[in-house]
Amino acid sequence: MIRRFFIGIYLCRPQRSYAIFRFLVTVFLLFRRRRHWLLWRPLQPEALVENIRSLGASFLKLAQVLATRADFFDQDYLQALRQLHDRMPAMSDRHRRRSFRRAFPDPDVFSAFDEQPLASASIGQVHKARLRASGETVAVKLVREHIQFQVRIDILLLNLFLKLFRRLFSDQTRHSIESVLQAFTRVILQEVSMHQELANLEHFSQVYASAGVRFPVPHQEYCSDHALVMSFEEGIRIDDVEAMARLEVSFNDLMRKLVLFYTEQMLVKGFFHADPHPGNLLVSPAGELILLDFGMVSRIPQSMRQAMIYAVKAAYERDFELLVSATRKMGILTEEADPRTLSGIAEGLFEIFDSEHLDASSMQELAFGVLNVLHDQPFKLPQDVIYVMRVSSLIEGLGTQYIENFNGIKDILPILQQNLPRALGEDGLGLERLRREFLQLPLTAMRARKVVELAEQGELVVRMAPADRQYLLERVGKSVRILGRLIFFLAMAFYFQQLGQRWSLYVSVACLLAAGITLFRKR
Repeated sequence: MIRRFFIGIYLCRPQRSYAIFRFLVTVFLLFRRRRHWLLWRPLQPEALVENIRSLGASFLKLAQVLATRADFFDQDYLQALRQLHDRMPAMSDRHRRRSFRRAFPDPDVFSAFDEQPLASASIGQVHKARLRASGETVAVKLVREHIQFQVRIDILLLNLFLKLFRRLFSDQTRHSIESVLQAFTRVILQEVSMHQELANLEHFSQVYASAGVRFPVPHQEYCSDHALVMSFEEGIRIDDVEAMARLEVSFNDLMRKLVLFYTEQMLVKGFFHADPHPGNLLVSPAGELILLDFGMVSRIPQSMRQAMIYAVKAAYERDFELLVSATRKMGILTEEADPRTLSGIAEGLFEIFDSEHLDASSMQELAFGVLNVLHDQPFKLPQDVIYVMRVSSLIEGLGTQYIENFNGIKDILPILQQNLPRALGEDGLGLERLRREFLQLPLTAMRARKVVELAEQGELVVRMAPADRQYLLERVGKSVRILGRLIFFLAMAFYFQQLGQRWSLYVSVACLLAAGITLFRKR
């Protein structure tokens, strides 16, 4: 307890707190496209990277989230942030021994344990070991000492500074930044808990058992919140071109399997691996695809999955109404978007998805094209959409390494199109589907009558999307606050006018002016 107290003081020291402040000021200024705020200007890309490195594990993870946000940063900053790798020096022998004793009170569970880690990251490190009971070779993921406590302190400091900045952000800016920090908080708390990673691994193994992808097998009896013990998977990184050439494995088959796997995750099941990078993808000597590291796992709600599908479908079919509806459901376009400009936005998106343009574009160019069209509009990119962009970037990066003239749009979209009916739940077409729909007609008629009855009785409840509900509540709250200030200034003006003193007349006029300014600002 005393040690944690001193660790907390160290993490909250003035120099580190100021570094966090400068980091957030830089994000704020870059997002708002402003040159300065009071005395502070945004850090240059190199200085921002050094700032993040000095802040440690939590902020390295946050930088990984920010490195996907093309709506926040320009290319110079994105390039610098992508150079930040989640690689850290290995724990000292003393810290490693303490972490090992905390995870394994009985050290005799292993007949051999390699002290040199296979990999070392900000959250923990992985060692190779052998179980005494079975003689099986396993991988042991040890969590760094006090990392959970450090992460919670960093989240506390981030939220504290965000509250201080809250008044400086517009609604659009605040929602976007808050959504990023919420996603970061959720992900980082998952990553520092080995119980959560174990649950993710087991759930993945069950849900995607028939996906043709191999996952490590956990040994639950040895796992705890401080360590994860699982089967040792041998393979080469999927981006190791020379080693892959020696395997004589068809990369086209691997690519198709990878695309189908992520399509299944993100559009059909909605339960997906949120940390897609080549280090987490291995290929076994037999040509099997192996997925590692289940610390970052997330879910995409069915409504979001369908909205993403319909947005792409609308862009292909040049369906303006469907496109606007889908982008609103996704939370990209807010209610503040001017309806008169939506047709222009739609035309811009239709042009991007034109077949000739797609043939000459990459996934990244497509994403930046969409962002450029939306740049001047009140929009925000939900984190779910960002995850899709990360997966697209991974697949295209691998494709260009192995396949000559690989084009992410032309080569991947046909596979997606074949699987859209499954994602929309429309894969059961034919006589069986028609029979089911016919049998449900009486139930549909009963539901329709129920809706009419509720409307007649004045008890019909209309549910709104969370983003629309939040927007409405904030607009109403803002109007109520303005009305309250207006009533206050008018009441004070009449009160001081009745006093009949010379000075009170001046105060009354000042209150009337304040009421007029409040009303003018509202308009």
